[in-house]
This record gives sequence, C-alpha cells and structure tokens, in this order.
Amino acid sequence: MYTFKKEERLCNKRLIDKLFHSGSSFLCYPFRVSWLLNSEPQPYPAQILFSVSKKRYKHAVDRNTIKRLMRETYRLHKQQQLYQTLDMCDKKVLISVGYIGKEIEPYLFFEKKMLKLLIQLSNELTADNLKQAN
Repeated sequence: MYTFKKEERLCNKRLIDKLFHSGSSFLCYPFRVSWLLNSEPQPYPAQILFSVSKKRYKHAVDRNTIKRLMRETYRLHKQQQLYQTLDMCDKKVLISVGYIGKEIEPYLFFEKKMLKLLIQLSNELTADNLKQAN
C-alpha cells in the first residue's frame, strides 16, 4: 500500500513530451504540477515525475534532498488522496511535479503542501471527468 515502485515513475520520454506539450497545469506553491489523462495501459493509476531546477539549486545534494522529501510525502498520501479518485473515475494519469520554492523546507511543510496538491489534482480530475460525461 505505501510503496513507490519503478512502474509508478514516469520515465518514458515520449510520454513526458506528450505531458508537457498537451497536458494541463496548475500552481500549488512550492510545486508546479502538470497532468494529462493517459489512454494507454499502465500498471498503476498514476505515473509521476519529480523535478528540481538545477538553475535554482546548484548542488546535487540539495536537489536530491528535495526530491526525496517530495517522493516520501507522495508515497504516504497517494492512496487516500489520488488513487481512490482515479479508481472511481476509472482513469489513468501522468503527473509531473516540479519544485519552484526558494529554499529547502522541513518535512512537515512538504507534507502539508503535497496533501493540498493531491486534493487539488483530484478535484481537477473529477471536474474534468464531469465535463467529459456531459
């Protein structure tokens, strides 16, 4: 249940290009989120990509720390906040989460913001699902 396997990570270059060229996006500071409903079969309801700007964080240690915090908070909250919505709508989604914050925040800040992000994403997915149904 609280796992984050290789199959849940978005690695396919073709899918990443598709996500950034034709996906929707929103800002949930300190994250910038892009998402796209995927019609292709995938093993999990969501595939996700985490990124941190090399321009803003010069040291790989800092980028890796931020990505580790983002992955951990996602791993703990994806089931209740995101997967239930996706299973209800019977949809598959591609997600990109980019960190745009100015400094490395403590874990609790990341957790609170990731929860907010997942709730906002779920709301957008259900709104999109209702729009398609009508």
